[in-house]
Amino acid sequence: MSPQRRIPAPWILSLPVLTYGMIFGFAVVTMPQMLAAGGVPGGHIAVAVAIVTSPAFWVFLVGPILDVRFRRRTYAIVFGILAAGAAGFTIFYHSNLAVVEAVMLAGILFAGLYNFAIGGWTGALIQKDQDSRLGAWNTVFNFGGGGAGILLNGYLTQHLTPAHAAVIAFAAFVAPLVVFPLIPAPPPDKTLASESFTRFAREVASLFNRREVLVALPLFTFPSASFALTNALAGWGKAFHASPAFVSTSTGIGSVFCSIVGCALVPFLARKIPLRPLYLAIGCVGAAFTLSLLLLPRAPWTFVLAFSGETGLQAAAVATAIAVIYEIIGPDNPLASTIFGLLFSAVSFPIDYMEFVDGHGYDWGGVTGALLTDALISIVACAFLAIVLRKWLFAPRKKVVEHV
Repeated sequence: MSPQRRIPAPWILSLPVLTYGMIFGFAVVTMPQMLAAGGVPGGHIAVAVAIVTSPAFWVFLVGPILDVRFRRRTYAIVFGILAAGAAGFTIFYHSNLAVVEAVMLAGILFAGLYNFAIGGWTGALIQKDQDSRLGAWNTVFNFGGGGAGILLNGYLTQHLTPAHAAVIAFAAFVAPLVVFPLIPAPPPDKTLASESFTRFAREVASLFNRREVLVALPLFTFPSASFALTNALAGWGKAFHASPAFVSTSTGIGSVFCSIVGCALVPFLARKIPLRPLYLAIGCVGAAFTLSLLLLPRAPWTFVLAFSGETGLQAAAVATAIAVIYEIIGPDNPLASTIFGLLFSAVSFPIDYMEFVDGHGYDWGGVTGALLTDALISIVACAFLAIVLRKWLFAPRKKVVEHV
C-alpha cells in the first residue's frame, strides 16, 4: 500500500453502510407495515418480503462486475442512489403489490451491490490489524442503520404525506454517501479490466482453490451462528402478549443499541481468540442463551430480552464474520468486492433458510418449539464444524493477494 495514501479511521470507512442498513430495514419492517395498512393479506406480505429480500443470497453472482472497469466508489454512488430511489418510490406509491415487489426487488439488488462495493473498496484499503475493528464498525452501522431506519420510516409514513415522506427518506438514505470524498478510491486492476472476461472468470474461479475461502464457506453457510430468530420474533409478539406498537418500538431501539454492544465486544475478544474459533464460540453462547429463554414466562419483558439478546449476539457473529472476510481480502486485492460479495452472501444464507426451519418449529410447538429447534440445530452445527475444521480454525493467516 502506498505510504502517501491516508486511510480514514475504520468508523469513517464503515459509515456508508448506514445506507444499506436503512434500506434493508425498510424492506423487512416498514414495507410490510405499509402493505398491511393497505389491506394486503398477511400471507401475501410474507411472500412479498421473501421475494424482495431474495437478492441478499444471490447478488454475489453479479458481484464480480464491481472489480472491473470503474472505481468501486463509482459503483457505490450509482447503486446507492438507485437503491434509495427504489425505497423512496415505494413510500410514494405502494398501492400495487406487484409494482412494490418489482421495484423493491431491484432496490435490494442495488443495495446488495452497493454493500459489496463498499466492502471491497474499504476492505482492500486496511491493514491486517484493523480487520476486527472494521468488521465491528461495519456491523454497527448495518444493524444500527436498520434500527434507525425502522424508527424514522415508521414516523414518516405515519405522520407525513407519501410525497413528503418519500423525499425525506430518500435524503436520509443517501446522506451517508457524503463521506466518500474522504476515502481513497484506487482504480480497478488494469489487467482485469483489459483482459478478456474468460481470463477474469478464471481469476474468480481461483478463489475456490484458496484454503481460507474453502474454510470460510462452510463456517458461514452452516447454521452455527445465524440467529435467524431476530427476523422471526417480531412476528410472534402476540405469543409474548406484546402489542404491535410495543414490538415496533422495542425492535427499532433494540436493533440500534444491542448491535453496538455486540459489535463493541468483537475487537476486544479478537485479541484473545482467533476470529474463526470466535465465530463458533459466539454460536455456542447464543445457543445457550436461546435455551435459557425456555425458562422465562411469555411476557413483554421476555420478548425484549429475547430480541435484544439475539440481536446483540447476531451482531457479534456478523461482525466477526466480516472481520474474517476482510482478513481474507487483504490489502490491495484486485478481487476485493468479488470475495466480499461471495462470503457475505454465505453469511446471509443460513439466516434465510433457518427462518423456515424455525417457522416449522413454531408450528410444532409454538415459541418453545421454535427456540428449542433453533438452539439444538446451532449446537449440532457448531460441534460438527469444530470437528471437521479443527485443523484450520487456528491456522495462521496467509497472504491472499495473488493472481492466476
